[in-house]
Parts: sequence; C-alpha cells; structure tokens
Amino acid sequence: MSNLATLRFFSTPAHACSYLEEHQATTLFVDPKARITPELYGDLTRIGFRRSGDYLYRPHCNACTACIPARVRVADFTPRRNQRRVLARNAAVRVEMIRPLFTNELYQLYSRYIERRHGDGDMFPPTQEQFASFLMSSWSDTRFCCFRDPLGQLLAVAVVDLLSDGLSAVYTFYDPARSDLSPGSLAVLWQIEFCRERGLPYVYLGYWIRRCRKMRYKQDFQPLELLLDEQWQDCPLD
Repeated sequence: MSNLATLRFFSTPAHACSYLEEHQATTLFVDPKARITPELYGDLTRIGFRRSGDYLYRPHCNACTACIPARVRVADFTPRRNQRRVLARNAAVRVEMIRPLFTNELYQLYSRYIERRHGDGDMFPPTQEQFASFLMSSWSDTRFCCFRDPLGQLLAVAVVDLLSDGLSAVYTFYDPARSDLSPGSLAVLWQIEFCRERGLPYVYLGYWIRRCRKMRYKQDFQPLELLLDEQWQDCPLD
C-alpha cells in the first residue's frame, strides 16, 4: 500500500451543501502539489476519496455523515428485471472507450445535459473550461466511454478512471431527449460488465445519500457496499 501518512490534507471553510438544502458542508482535499500515482489514487479511492479534475476530495462535515462512499461488488451482481429491460432496449447501442479529449460533439452533449438536468446546481452554466477542468486530469488513467445508437448518434458518455481493482465512475452525461432509454442506468450496467469480463471486483459509484433523490439511484445496483466506520460493509438498501 502507498504511504498515505505522508500526504497533507486541507479543508475548506463551511459552504452551502450541493446535495442537501439548508445544510453546510466542509470538504477535505489532498494537497494539490502531491504527486499522485496510480497506487496512491487507488488507496485514496478505497478510503472514500473522489476525483474532480486534478483534485482529490471527500466530505468532511462535523455534524453530518449523509455522504457515504458506495461501490458495487461486481462478481455477485445480477441485473434486476427493470435493468434487464434497459439492456434489451439498448441492445444495438455500441460503446467506444477513448482517451479524454475535447470535441464539439462531446461538449454539446455535456452542455445540453447540464442545462436540462442541473440548471439549478453549481455546475450551471456549463463552459468549455469547466468541461476540461472537471472531467480531465493530468495524472489519472481516464477514459471516455461513448455510447452511440445504430445511426452513430452520441447518446451518453461515461467518464471513468481505471483502477487496479475496478473502475471509478467519475461522471456520466447524456442526451436529455433520450432519457427513455435510461442511459444513466445503462452506463452503470456497462461498467459492471466491463469489470466482470476483466475479473475486476468493484465499480466505485461515488457517494450514496439517502435524503438526496439524485444520489439514491445507486442503491438499485446490488450488492452495494458502503464505507461505514472506515470499513466496507454489505448494505442492502431495498
């Protein structure tokens, strides 16, 4: 294991929480000057850190523990009936995994998604600079997983980081006009299958927040493990 003890951490002042109204949040950041290796990134992911651009962070709120790191245990995952329907509806969709890059096609999809789905959030309005600084990183092994329909139209992009024990699902954006295809669920199902085929045990889904509707979807992917009291625990949330 990498030497986490040598890292320095910094915390932000209290600020408005992005997930729970009328809550204040504090965020713990890894020193931006630290040299992040793949091994160190994996170790930080396993203790609940996430990536935003080049920054590694996790919630560090004194009075609240609502944000709980979550990961899918791939080997034991079986799609539910509604998830099998999602896979059937998207049987003709093809996925291309590419290195991160900026193109007008990718950015336009990202922009439409933010404007339609997160117009009331702190990511609005979207910008080209935000696209690059949020999704890309100078040190991570990142891929853009591009989902296209049979006509070649871009439906969704799942941004993932490759880890030694699986994938970290950084962010997914999709065409709001094609939400009937459940592209968000499709992206997670595809990541699980990608890991299964390669013998990788986990898909890290970020934070599960019971009181936040937008973050509760993660409990649909069972078995889900939650990081509670610094231990990953099997937590059925049906």
